[in-house]
Amino acid sequence: MRALGLDLGTKRIGVATSDSSGLIATPLTVLERSGDRARDHRAIASLVVEEEATVVVVGLPLSLSGDAGPAAQNVLAEIREMASVVGVPIETYDERLSSVTANEMLMERKMKAQARRRVVDKVAAAVMLQAWLDHRRNQTAT
Repeated sequence: MRALGLDLGTKRIGVATSDSSGLIATPLTVLERSGDRARDHRAIASLVVEEEATVVVVGLPLSLSGDAGPAAQNVLAEIREMASVVGVPIETYDERLSSVTANEMLMERKMKAQARRRVVDKVAAAVMLQAWLDHRRNQTAT
């Protein structure tokens, strides 16, 4: 099972992938938003094929209380549009604090702010995807 993780931002889409065993998530790329969602979804579909993904996991930006506020509603609406294009199942996973965690990891590595901005979205996607992989593995272990 190979998963593709997405952090759907308004300006960029962070993309991560898992290894074929579904154990480890790795940052893959950052897609700049084109201004055309259909084009962005086709680019994601191409990555699904290229990476041989069998599932797409999209980070759901829930509020700290766990509610699906406006940002989460926008992501859910985009997922509905994307579903017919990517050709594999799409799942969501709570991404609260994934960007904060990604930024902290990059700062620990002493990356300058400009360099962090170029990679933080794909690292956030990997943080979220790794949490999903770990959760999935724990569910099957019980």
